[in-house]
Amino acid sequence: MPADYLELTKPRLTSLVIATAMVGFLLGSPSEIDWVTGAFMIIGMIAIVGGGNALNQYWESDVDALMDRTRNRPLPTGRLTSTQAMIFGMVLSLVGLVLLVFAVAPISGALAFGGWTTYVLVYTPLKQRTAASTLIGAVPGAVPPLVGWAAARGTLEPAIWSVFAIIFVWQIPHFFAISRHYRDDYKRGGFPMIGVYDTDGAVTGQLTVAYSLLLVPVAVLPAILGLAGASYFYGSLALGTGFLAVTVWSLRTLGAGHERWVFLGSLVYLTVLMAMLVIDRLPKV
Repeated sequence: MPADYLELTKPRLTSLVIATAMVGFLLGSPSEIDWVTGAFMIIGMIAIVGGGNALNQYWESDVDALMDRTRNRPLPTGRLTSTQAMIFGMVLSLVGLVLLVFAVAPISGALAFGGWTTYVLVYTPLKQRTAASTLIGAVPGAVPPLVGWAAARGTLEPAIWSVFAIIFVWQIPHFFAISRHYRDDYKRGGFPMIGVYDTDGAVTGQLTVAYSLLLVPVAVLPAILGLAGASYFYGSLALGTGFLAVTVWSLRTLGAGHERWVFLGSLVYLTVLMAMLVIDRLPKV
């Protein structure tokens, strides 16, 4: 049963969120990093994000039972009850919020709560109502760097919003690739995503290319705003051009299942970009 509760938190998704929160924390930290605050931030974020994910599964348990990729989750299989999932999700979320507000920084708690509210109370109910839910869901996904920065500084500054913008835009081609790959599943679940009802994938592919193209100038914003230097500037341009090329290639070869390469390419892109940003920010020896 402990493993079932762990599965409710969506560990892989939570890990990605914590990683981007740590990027914000490291970018906002002075040369002497406050690792105690960082540790509390990580624990608090694990709790509030994991709790939100559990409540997401509570909301969608009936739909999860219809889809191959989710039907073996704890709620559809009956390994946990809806009441157990709801209580677990609420308690875990509350623990995370309290930790962030009182052990980290009130603004970090407020930002995390805003992301939680958007994800659980806005995005999740809208997923079966509108394709625009993809854009709405990208908002809480982009909040973690703000939480990390605020944990380090106790305030927000314009530069860190550039990282928010990067992750917001990045999520769109990432989610489009997922929706195309699992389109049959999402159709069974009744999710009106563009990638599901776009028969040949042309519209989804064009939008993926468009957002990937937008990502190129957005990704250089940290350098323009003084958060990174020349090495990051040119590195982000090269990386963005490479990811854009993958999306264009996928569009030109519709029907070949290349959305998987867009998905993998998006993960490589974000990982390398965030690493370059942090490395560029480190004190030069």
